[in-house]
Amino acid sequence: MNIETQSSFKHKMVELKARVDDHDFLKKKLTELGAQYTGIFQQTDLYFVVPEGRLKLREVEGQSAAELIYYERENIAGPKQDDAFLLRIQEAQELKDVLKKILKPLIVINKVREIYQLKGTQIHLDTVKSLGKFVEFERQTGDKPSMVKRDQQVLEELRKTLEISANNLETLSYSDLAEAQL
Repeated sequence: MNIETQSSFKHKMVELKARVDDHDFLKKKLTELGAQYTGIFQQTDLYFVVPEGRLKLREVEGQSAAELIYYERENIAGPKQDDAFLLRIQEAQELKDVLKKILKPLIVINKVREIYQLKGTQIHLDTVKSLGKFVEFERQTGDKPSMVKRDQQVLEELRKTLEISANNLETLSYSDLAEAQL
């Protein structure tokens, strides 16, 4: 099995997620702000039961490689800290077969993700099967609390700039939301 680590195996990020009604409005605002369009991707995330945090295998339609992602994140509304570990796997099916033998699969999340970049923030416009439309902001941050706080403020300002109501902020992951519907 061929496993490659990303240039940075461990990622310290801040993120924010909100439910939205209209991606077109956000696309227009992002264009006005000068955001760079990265692309649109069909992603399938297979989550596994783990004692702490979340573990998922992400496959992207049309790509042979997959990503194994483990992350720990607070379940709070608004900008939150996220510590993630990421492995890029060349033979995704082999790893999926092994993981299914070792761990119990939890849930599968299918989504269409449109990605933009704006001043160091990655913006995801997600349409998640059975859950609806969302926007997510992710931003790499440093280890110092002052850096985390500064980057959380950047996400909060972007939320306001994009006219996303604080009432629409989401505390849970897509896997948690989908599990709640079962």
